[in-house]
Amino acid sequence: MQRNLGRSSTSINRVDSPYSEPDLDIDVLCIGAGFAGCYLLHTLRKAGFRTKIVEAGSDFGGVWHWNSYPGARVDSQWPIYALGIPEVYENWTWSEHYPGHEELKRYFQFVGEKLDLKKDTEFGKKVVSAEWVVDGSMKGWSVKCEDGFLIHCKFLIAGIGFAAKRYFPPWPGLDSFRGVMHHSSFWPQEGVDVRGKRVAVIGTGATGVQIIQEWAGEIGETGSLMAFQRTPNTCCPMRQKKISKKEDEEMKARLAEVFKVRLTHEAGFLYSSREGLKMSDHSVEEREEFFEELWETGGFRYFSNSYSDLLIDQETNDAAYDFWARKTRSRIHDPRKRDLLAPMSPLHVFCGKRPSLEQTYYEEFNKPNVDVLDLRTNPIEDIVPEGIRTADGTVHEFDVIALATGFDSVSGGLKDIDIHGSKGELLRDKWENGIFTNLGLTTSSFPNFFFLYGPQGPTAHSNGPSCVEPQADWILSVLQDMREQGKTIIDAEPEAELEWKRLVLEQSENSLRRKVLSSYNGGNIPGKVVEPLSYAGGLPDYLRRIGEVREQGMKGYRIS
Repeated sequence: MQRNLGRSSTSINRVDSPYSEPDLDIDVLCIGAGFAGCYLLHTLRKAGFRTKIVEAGSDFGGVWHWNSYPGARVDSQWPIYALGIPEVYENWTWSEHYPGHEELKRYFQFVGEKLDLKKDTEFGKKVVSAEWVVDGSMKGWSVKCEDGFLIHCKFLIAGIGFAAKRYFPPWPGLDSFRGVMHHSSFWPQEGVDVRGKRVAVIGTGATGVQIIQEWAGEIGETGSLMAFQRTPNTCCPMRQKKISKKEDEEMKARLAEVFKVRLTHEAGFLYSSREGLKMSDHSVEEREEFFEELWETGGFRYFSNSYSDLLIDQETNDAAYDFWARKTRSRIHDPRKRDLLAPMSPLHVFCGKRPSLEQTYYEEFNKPNVDVLDLRTNPIEDIVPEGIRTADGTVHEFDVIALATGFDSVSGGLKDIDIHGSKGELLRDKWENGIFTNLGLTTSSFPNFFFLYGPQGPTAHSNGPSCVEPQADWILSVLQDMREQGKTIIDAEPEAELEWKRLVLEQSENSLRRKVLSSYNGGNIPGKVVEPLSYAGGLPDYLRRIGEVREQGMKGYRIS
C-alpha cells in the first residue's frame, strides 16, 4: 500500500519556551519560499535587513515545489507569471505560454541561484507556532518549527500563499484503502504508474481537470478512469502554444514595461474586462462574434476580458454560459456524459466558481474507458479497502485514487499555524467568526506581523506575482520608514480593520458570485464562515488604497 496525504509528522519538541536561546536571531523572517519569499528575501536583504526564509519543502517554488501531480501547470499566461526582477527575467527563457510544473521547478531553482537565496534559506523547516514576546531581552516574534528549530525576529512575514492547507472531506475509511492514494498537493516526485490500472479522480476543479487529461492517456486501452464530479467545471480552452525564439526575443525587449502594465489591470493580467461595454450594447450577432473572438483567443479572456457586467447582470451571465455550453457540448459524444459535464442549464452562476483552463479534457470522456459519476445524485459514502462506496451501495474498485479535493483557501494556511498575538490570542480564534485585517496585509493585536497573497487582499482575483510584488514593496517601504524614524513596533488599529472589512463586503454586494458557495467565499469548506475572502475591487484600486495609507502617514496604524 502506498499513500501520501501530506499529514503532519510528529514534532520534536526540543524547545519548550519562546525565551530559549534561538537558532537564529534576525530582523525579518519570511515563511515560505515561493514567489513571495523569494522576492521578499531579495529586496529586504538589498535594503540592509537581516532576513531569512524558512520553508517546509526542500527547495524553492512554494506551491510548485509540491505540485507534481500529473499534468500540473499554471493557468496564468506567459509572461506575467514570473518575478519582475531584471536579473531574473533578462536571463530566463520560457518554453510555452502555460508552463508545466517541471519547468516551474527549474525556474525557481534558477531564481535561487541567480539571486543567491540559498545562503539565507532554511529548508525542511515547517513553522508550527509563532508568539509575540516582549521582555527585557527581546521585543518581537519567537517562531518555532516542527523539528524544534527556533527563530527570534523583529518582524514576521507569512508568504505561504492561498493554497497552503489541503482539504480532506470527512469520509470514513480514508486510511483503509489497499491501493495507492495521494492528495494532489502532496504527489510523489517520481510519479505514479497508472498503465493498465483502474484509477479514480475525486474532484473536478483545476487540479482534477489536469489529472484527468493526463491520466486518460496514460492508462492505455486496458486501464479505466472514473471522475467523481460534484459540480461540472466550466472549463475554457487554454490554447497552449510553444514560444518561438523570435517571440521570446520580442517579449524580452519590452518585459520591463510589461511588468509595470500588469499592475494596471484588474486581475494583474495584460487585459481587463471591457470597461463601459455591456452586453446590451451589442446585437445578438455582435455578441456571438464577440464571444467567438474571446473563445478562440483562449485562456481566461472569455470571462476576464469580456463584458463589464458579466458578473453583475444575470442575463449577460446566462448568455455567456449558453455560449460556453453550446461550444462544450459539441465536443462530447455520449448524451449522458454530455449532460453531466456540460448541462444545458447552469447549476450555478457562470464564473461563480473559478473556471479552469483545459486542452483535451472534454474529448477524453469520448473514450469508452473514461467515465464520470455524479456525486450530487450519488455521493461518496466511505472509502473501503477495495475502493469507493457510493450512497447507492455500489463499491467501485480501484488500484489508484487521486484526491483532488482542494484547499481551505486563502485563510486556512495562516489559521493552521499557532500564531499568538500581543494579547495571547490565537489568530485562528480571532478569525473564528470571520476575517479581520487592515489592507489585507496585517491584523490588529498581532504587531510586526504581515502576510502577502492572503485574506482580504486581491489574492483569488489576481495573478500571484502581480499581487505579491507590490504588497512586498509596500512592506519594505514601511519597514524602511520605521527604521529611519527609530520606530520598532507597528500594529493595525481595530477601527481600521472594521472599515476595511466593510469595504471588502461592499465590493462583493453586487456580484453574482455572492449566490454561490465556493472557494471565493469559503463555502467549499464545511463550517467555515461564508464571506468574501479576497478584495474584489481590482488590483489598481487596491494598490491606490494601500499607497494612500502611506501617503497619509500610515493612517489606521499605531507605530511606536
